[in-house]
Amino acid sequence: MIPKYRAQFNREFSDEKYLKLKDILKQKSNIEPSFRISESPLFLTKEFKNKLIEASDSIIDQIKAISPEVLQKAIPENCRVPNDTEKPDFLTIDFGICKNENGEIEPQLIELQAFPSLYAFQKTFEDTFCEVYPFLSEIRNPMPHETFKNYLKELIVGDENPENVILLEIFPEKQKTAIDFALTEQLLGIKTVCLTKVKKEGKKLYYENNGQSVEIKRIYNRVIFDELDKIPGLTPEFDFREEVDVKWITHPNWFFKISKFLLPLLKHQYVPKSYFLHEFPDHENLEDFVLKPLFSFAGSGVNLNPTKEITDAIQDKENYILQRKVNYEPIFEDIRGEFSKAEIRLLYIWRENDEHPILLENLGRMTKAAMVNVDFNKKDAIWIGSSNAFFAED
Repeated sequence: MIPKYRAQFNREFSDEKYLKLKDILKQKSNIEPSFRISESPLFLTKEFKNKLIEASDSIIDQIKAISPEVLQKAIPENCRVPNDTEKPDFLTIDFGICKNENGEIEPQLIELQAFPSLYAFQKTFEDTFCEVYPFLSEIRNPMPHETFKNYLKELIVGDENPENVILLEIFPEKQKTAIDFALTEQLLGIKTVCLTKVKKEGKKLYYENNGQSVEIKRIYNRVIFDELDKIPGLTPEFDFREEVDVKWITHPNWFFKISKFLLPLLKHQYVPKSYFLHEFPDHENLEDFVLKPLFSFAGSGVNLNPTKEITDAIQDKENYILQRKVNYEPIFEDIRGEFSKAEIRLLYIWRENDEHPILLENLGRMTKAAMVNVDFNKKDAIWIGSSNAFFAED
């Protein structure tokens, strides 16, 4: 797509520029990216972007129409956190880049989350692509860097002193997203704090900063709450389910409420049909669907080829969905004449008094394997991994 820019990028590409791209990212963050950085951005048309926005707007309107009582059913009893909010602060929507029966490139919804993604990293990634390949600046995201920063600062820090705001994660230095934590610290002036380092006195939370105990008033939450039970020997002083005097950005309950749980409830031409496993109808063919656990992260537990034996053996069928398969179209040509597939994640924020969320950035993932996960690619594959999309006219 966008032959002009694809041809120019492929002409200008070199291994030296790829190394420079990664080196600049490392210099800006002081951290080596622990996930694979794709050599190439995604080039997509404005027409395709309009399809993404149309589908997202419809999905958002449908979410707003779902009753709070229905959304509450998505939260496991042992994961309910007090002081829920009316809306999430973050919303991300993932689309596969596919081809329909008429040969047209179109998006197909893969999943959606009310959980923060790599916001700071993706803006830095886009900037870095433009530094290494200056011609990309003519089709970059029109939102100025300062505007992007102000949106995030207003949302995450608010009126508080940045010292009283933390990015919360469990063992952050071990997370693949550590580079985003570092860039978020630089952008907003806040600290990344491990859950095990949080202290609790009454309803107040504290962390240590330069030998001083500092009260935590706002938490930019990056902890996947239901993953905590899977960590052996973890005994933090602070339990999410306790009543505490902090403002969550975003509240942990929204991780469950806007998730794969909603997929069977959504309808749109760019939303593949989905069913809860226990409601899968007899007239559908199992081989046409992908099996997904409701509350997995980063693709864990997904089965591309479920069988009746596999689905029959699942005891908690209400915690799984079957989503109609979509065919990612390999349209991103590399310098070897081979083609990658991709999906794109739209990164929104949703301010408390806004009717509609604001689109800040996007995140691309490229692959040559059946799943959009670099672990499934050949070792010498190129044009795979984390990317960023640039949009232009045909």
